[in-house]
Amino acid sequence: MSDSSPARPAAPVLEVWCELQCPDCRSALDDLRALHARYGDRLELRLRHFPLEKHKHAFAAAQAAEEALEQGQGWPYVEAVLGRVEELDRKGEPFLVEAAGELGLDAEEFDTALIDGRHILIVDADQAEGKAIGVTGTPTYVIDGERLDGGKSQEGLRERIEEIVDRLLAERAGA
Repeated sequence: MSDSSPARPAAPVLEVWCELQCPDCRSALDDLRALHARYGDRLELRLRHFPLEKHKHAFAAAQAAEEALEQGQGWPYVEAVLGRVEELDRKGEPFLVEAAGELGLDAEEFDTALIDGRHILIVDADQAEGKAIGVTGTPTYVIDGERLDGGKSQEGLRERIEEIVDRLLAERAGA
């Protein structure tokens, strides 16, 4: 028997171009938490990787975040690593594995993933797409085709994102 009810419109997507060794991305966590608290599953937060060359552990951290996502703890892992940027600076890849273990993830699998590079293509693809759409720093947000650069300042960004999300949700409700 087929379900003839209309499909529920997909939630608006906020792409968060981020780098896990970036202090500005750590500052953005409060805004992301507030957006999640306000919208819940009515807004999809999608992590996109944009490791910057000036941060030597950023590329490995992006791969580790993909492994965390695969193990079902993507955002908690991202928050844990961003909350301890200085430790990542100091300890490098061993810290990425340590943070995974602290969250109850399979740390040995993280170590293997960083060695075998199984997530490199995802990170490379994100970085290439980011460059193609004009991302130059992190955090950068993209919602409904609009790019908002948080690398210079977070000031007013959450409010702008909320305006766009509210408009998109109102449009969907009226559809």
